[in-house]
Amino acid sequence: MFLSGRDQKVNSSLDERIAWRRALAAGLGTMVEYYDFQLFGIMSVFLGPVFFPGSGRETALLSTLAVFGGAFLARPIGGYIFGLIGDTRGRRVALLITVFGMGVASAATGLLPSANQAGLAAPVLLLLLRLAQGFFAGGEVTGAATYISESAPPGRRAFFGAFNPAAAVFGLTLATGISAIVEASIGSEAMAHWGWRLPFLLSVPLIIVCLWVRNALQESPGFKHDTVHLKSARQPILVVLSEFKKPLLLLVVLAFAQNVAAYMSLLFLSIQLTHSLGYNGVEVSRLIAVASFVAGMAMPWVGALSDRLGRRPVLGMGFLGYVFLAPLTLYVAEFGHMSWTALAVFVGCIPLVFVQATAYPLYTELFPTHVRYTGMSLGRVDKRSIRSS
Repeated sequence: MFLSGRDQKVNSSLDERIAWRRALAAGLGTMVEYYDFQLFGIMSVFLGPVFFPGSGRETALLSTLAVFGGAFLARPIGGYIFGLIGDTRGRRVALLITVFGMGVASAATGLLPSANQAGLAAPVLLLLLRLAQGFFAGGEVTGAATYISESAPPGRRAFFGAFNPAAAVFGLTLATGISAIVEASIGSEAMAHWGWRLPFLLSVPLIIVCLWVRNALQESPGFKHDTVHLKSARQPILVVLSEFKKPLLLLVVLAFAQNVAAYMSLLFLSIQLTHSLGYNGVEVSRLIAVASFVAGMAMPWVGALSDRLGRRPVLGMGFLGYVFLAPLTLYVAEFGHMSWTALAVFVGCIPLVFVQATAYPLYTELFPTHVRYTGMSLGRVDKRSIRSS
């Protein structure tokens, strides 16, 4: 583990209030990023007929999810670019750019013409904006995790580090909750016609607030104190690929498993309940929003547990929990009873808490400061490719 030694000395002088402030500010950007990124998946049921009219219901949804997966093509490029910026110019600069780019792409999606208005240009523009989202998302969550870990006091790294996955879950909660509120307010027919645009346009005020908060952040202590390495790592990607192959491979494997499980618990389950099993969309959105919020609130405390017990046993408990609880959740949902389904969803989120709260802090410990942002971004190149399924 590399987040020790110099990191411990640098961070030992941190006031815990400063650590709280930095963790919350970095997490806010991650929340906005996941709001933007996940909103596309949540809105896929409505986007299909708008951008792929004339297709059957199943075909339109699959076409939209294919565009949703387009972000994964651009994500490796974004991971490389923002890893380079983050490891040479600073974490703060990279994090300001990523959250701004994500917000602009999301807001622009809400302004797109439909296929009936613009023909083939409409889905093409939708794909281009999705590619832009993937590009900027390539450096956001890894940068925020890096910044938080380098700003956390010794012995509290996973507690504060868990703010990042918690913020990601809150972003999903916000996207799901806003979608449910809008649909409940204007009705499903209006939502399908024009109301789907409103959640995307909400990105504008969210980004303004996030930029204001992040602009006030200081650079992470670890980055500021590692000037010698920074000067020698102008191409951090080469350093990672030549000197840190094993940590990189471990990160790829863990991130792959982490995100398959996470999206089975939340996004795929939401689509499965509404699209395949016929549950009321508003009720499902509310359920997922509440379950996600509760899960996010629990993550820092599970992170604190891994600070005491170690990353491996807590992470192992989480993955083992998925093996038993994920199939059980889907099985109970097939009975069609909302109350039992709600209980199953809440129980099914327990492994999500354990894995997400432990994995993010663990990833930052696999690489030293001068290549940490790049190593995190490269190692998580494949993580979002699962989300299109």
